[in-house]
Amino acid sequence: MSPPRTPLTVAGVDVGGKRKGFHAVALRDGAWLAQITSRDSAAIAAWCREIGARYIGIDAPCRWCCTGSTRPAERELKARKIGCFSTPTLAAAQARTDKHYEWMLAGAELFARLEADYPLYAGGAVDPAQPACFETFPHAITCALRGTIVSAKNKRKDRSALLAAAGITLPPRAVMDTIDAALCALVAAHFAAGAITVYGEPHSGFIVVPR
Repeated sequence: MSPPRTPLTVAGVDVGGKRKGFHAVALRDGAWLAQITSRDSAAIAAWCREIGARYIGIDAPCRWCCTGSTRPAERELKARKIGCFSTPTLAAAQARTDKHYEWMLAGAELFARLEADYPLYAGGAVDPAQPACFETFPHAITCALRGTIVSAKNKRKDRSALLAAAGITLPPRAVMDTIDAALCALVAAHFAAGAITVYGEPHSGFIVVPR
């Protein structure tokens, strides 16, 4: 008799600045498991380990731009009419005196805290024996799952409907950040199955969406 299958736990994280912090959602075998909100990246990383997440999708840039312009992954999305933020160099982000890039810096901090146990996805086939984290983007996820370019104006309705179609029940009065975190977790489930489309290149990072 074959041994029982280990349930697959994945997580998704929506990243905000210092005031909003991080919203994270975990799924187990495709169903809602748990959520957490914290302004501390260390707490989010520890939570991912505690729940036994195998893969983690994060809505924030995983690498800084190398040229001072736009990363290849972002250019590829924009060429497909999918609007997205442009990631600056680290020096440019740190030089800003306002909070414009605060959420990107928070995301970079989270990736760094996860790296030891969840190596950043570097492209190619997904290794089922190797936990990983990766960058994703809710608007691009929505477009991929809908099979067309959609407006972000209806994001709450569209993204909630996609989660419902996947059998994921949101908690009552879920905030948009929780919805986006759940969508990132859904991509992590697609990632586990190797059902992904990837934009970018290794040096400046990949953005992963469902196939």
